[in-house]
Amino acid sequence: MSKITINIDGKEVQTQEGEFLLNAARANDIFIPAICYLTRCSPTLACRICLVEADGKQVYACNAKAKDGMNITTTTENIEKERRAIMEVYDVNHPLQCGVCDQSGECELQNYTLLMGVDSQNYAIKDVDRSSHDWGHLHYDPGLCIVCERCVTACKDMIGDNSLKTIPRGADALNADYKAEMPKDAYAMWNKLNKSVIGLTNGTDVLDCTSCGECASVCPVGALVDTHFMYTSNAWELNQIPATCGHCSAGCQLSYDVKHGSIDNPEDKIYRVMNEWNYVSLCGAGRYGFDYQNADATKDEAAFDAAVAAFKKADTIAFTSTITNEEAYLLQAMKEKFGYKLVNSEAKAFQTFLNEYSKISGTKLYGSDLEKVHTTNFIVSVGSALKTDNPNARYALNNSLTVSKGAGLYFHPVKDPIIEGLGKSIMTVTHAPLQEEAALYLVLDLFGDKEKLPKDIVKYLASFHSEKTVTVTETIKEKVIEKVIEKKVNEETGEEEEVEVEKSKMVPKKVSKEVVVDNNKLLEILGADDKFMETLEKNLKKKETFALMVGPDLYKHPNARNLARLVALVEKYSKFELVMIPALTNTLGVSLICELDDERGDYTVAYNTDGDFVLSGLGDGDLDMPAINQQEGTLTSINKRVNPTNAAIGYNGYELNDIANALGFDAKNVIDYTVKLPTTVGFKAQAFDTLPNHYENDGTEVRGYVLENVAVTTDDDESVEKFSDDKLEDCIIYLANPVRQFTAFTQKTTNLDEKSGVYMSEEYLSSSDFNEGDRVKVKTASGELTANVVSDNKIAGSIVVLPTFDKNLNSEVLFDGYRFSAASIEKV
Repeated sequence: MSKITINIDGKEVQTQEGEFLLNAARANDIFIPAICYLTRCSPTLACRICLVEADGKQVYACNAKAKDGMNITTTTENIEKERRAIMEVYDVNHPLQCGVCDQSGECELQNYTLLMGVDSQNYAIKDVDRSSHDWGHLHYDPGLCIVCERCVTACKDMIGDNSLKTIPRGADALNADYKAEMPKDAYAMWNKLNKSVIGLTNGTDVLDCTSCGECASVCPVGALVDTHFMYTSNAWELNQIPATCGHCSAGCQLSYDVKHGSIDNPEDKIYRVMNEWNYVSLCGAGRYGFDYQNADATKDEAAFDAAVAAFKKADTIAFTSTITNEEAYLLQAMKEKFGYKLVNSEAKAFQTFLNEYSKISGTKLYGSDLEKVHTTNFIVSVGSALKTDNPNARYALNNSLTVSKGAGLYFHPVKDPIIEGLGKSIMTVTHAPLQEEAALYLVLDLFGDKEKLPKDIVKYLASFHSEKTVTVTETIKEKVIEKVIEKKVNEETGEEEEVEVEKSKMVPKKVSKEVVVDNNKLLEILGADDKFMETLEKNLKKKETFALMVGPDLYKHPNARNLARLVALVEKYSKFELVMIPALTNTLGVSLICELDDERGDYTVAYNTDGDFVLSGLGDGDLDMPAINQQEGTLTSINKRVNPTNAAIGYNGYELNDIANALGFDAKNVIDYTVKLPTTVGFKAQAFDTLPNHYENDGTEVRGYVLENVAVTTDDDESVEKFSDDKLEDCIIYLANPVRQFTAFTQKTTNLDEKSGVYMSEEYLSSSDFNEGDRVKVKTASGELTANVVSDNKIAGSIVVLPTFDKNLNSEVLFDGYRFSAASIEKV
């Protein structure tokens, strides 16, 4: 799209051709009232108060598109009349309970009613049933609902659950006289509002979704409220602490809303999490998994002295990636000073993968991010269970499909009804584990530039192709002449008589013929259906931008080196822009900052993992540490952005910085190291207190800074290995978490109550001897464990899933690096 100039209220502004007028105005700090519209989503035209005049014609700013030279007036006498009438209608029968409504103080209905000067009521209609609904983590009050449909739109366009819709309200029809008396748009809006209310798409009163809470977040009134927040606090009493989510690698911007716990308890308590919903969507873990702080920590001097002694004795520090960049810097500094081994297996795998990728790409990091994926119109995902590895990657995929009219290919061994439900334009290929290389070779084959690809790779790809003769049946229309008897009036006699006439008609006819087609063995290896290429060609029409997302299945794959090189080749020799999904909160930051080792030594100090002496932010180790929501520091996201996070909750114990100072380092606060993060790998020498954390009106992210993608010297070797036909046989298990769980920190929270156990699909359970709740033993070549069976309707197929969030389950013992393993499962 090209840049154009339009005029809004006498101000010339630059925008993109075809941009919605409302977005163009917002980007230039020009206010146009709107309730129903959400940035990044499709317009619904539900509220109609965004009326403007464009080149003399009244239009809706959320739906009208900018054209070069367009002249827009945001308010006229008639528009003001319409807007006031619309707000007056919204207030008809709206309960007068602002004093106890959870949205009061930040309610858009309150704001716009005052803005439009509604101080009287000219309309009336009989009220309807206002029974509220308990939808588990959500409470819906139809009496407060203004049916703006923001919840429906967010669920459809942003999240992809499609769990909400409008249903009949059952109200009386409007008085016919109102149509003539009222402004046109106000009447149309009221007529729609009067007929509709929000309901569930499954036709029940039981909400079945991925429980992200985004619908409650975007609700402009108090109709949809997070159940845990109801009647707990007035909005204006809460202090908002800007932060970064500490659960997955998405690095979502959020704010912790805090105030004192009670009159008797002056300590701050987190009451809820909020987000800038026009620009970022949270998953359920980010929204509801907020109270994971180490609340009972104290400065136990004896425990601290023991920790210092343990560090002096240790030869290894083992840790997870749920730490800040500053802590990672401290660990690396300790390694350099004392010679520790630093062991973090998932970050080490990612580090190795990045290094191998760099040998071909010539850059330290992948080239794209999730923000670009949102507007990309063809996306391929390989090696990631998107909805759980990184929910925002799934949101980006869905947003592309719904708003950008995109299409996609999802390769994964675990069938996913959530991904399959995103729409007709997403093609899912359920391949066998260990066949991820075949998927990437297929992407190279279909989309790679054969003129530029290394010749040996082109030759190898050609080896998968052969010609085969197939019988194709198609329907054609054949012209058939038939004689029929018709009655006609004889012009001479005037009498009716029967006459034989010939008539032709087109009759469908099936014709079979043999044709020679290309036989691509890669499709057969991956288990793609017979119509794969036909559907793909259809989905690729008018697609101009391409994105490849790869994930944690690849990083510990037995052939991870080859996969990294294939990924680099796809990025280098096709139109695909690349995004890698780091496994945990700060995996990317850790892999850039720390020199990681493969094996532990004789004595290990562990940070949020197991060891001889344990530092724990969960409060279950030898010395307490702060959780992420109790720390200042930075986290490096999937978008290669170094985001600041602030402490929402006080912490009364020791920090890693205290131990470092006892060992000879000297920093008052750990954030003193923010400015020292290594610039050689892309960080900037920027102090913590200078880092911003907000979005501009046009959606521009102004948070921290983006890593520089440092150039890396390549070795001119672009060779890759042929992949094997190895497959896992029999029962297969997969190491992944359910929706809304990531680590032991999310398990600790109050509002996330997913069960721990052996997850089986409803499909698998119905065809096996297992039932939910059964106690089973799972055994692999690496180990065994016993747990309960949990039915999971968010997966399908026969692969069994074991989670990592429950430390007591210790699922990792069953796996030898790769996330899939062959296993036996039997009842105990």
